[in-house]
Amino acid sequence: MTVIAVTAAQVGVVFPDDAEIRSVILASTTTAGQALYLTSSGTYGIADANASGYQQFRGIALQGGAAGQAVSMLRRGEVYGFTVTAMAHDDLVYLSDTAGALDTANGTLTVQCGRLTCLSDADYTKVVYIDADMKREWA
Repeated sequence: MTVIAVTAAQVGVVFPDDAEIRSVILASTTTAGQALYLTSSGTYGIADANASGYQQFRGIALQGGAAGQAVSMLRRGEVYGFTVTAMAHDDLVYLSDTAGALDTANGTLTVQCGRLTCLSDADYTKVVYIDADMKREWA
């Protein structure tokens, strides 16, 4: 398992017109690029594949914020800001045992978050495709 590094200042949606983005209220302080889960009270907290109750994936925070603040969350679509140089195109992306992080391998509970894909530029720039399964309950 290797946590995928994220640069919060670079987190951004690649194709906003094709993305599924929702405004959510945070349960705790969050930074851009962190994986989120839906709490029983309706707010969104930091997901964690190793912590009971937090082993859900509902999307990626596109901005940081404090508890009670509204931020945009990416449910489905491609996103910049993750360092994925060691990964191959089409590799799966998982929820990590590190709170809020994505990983190259499954954590304690296997929660798939998306895949590594690329842009159609000369460098085949790697981006993460997020696909939050809103119907599934992992824990």
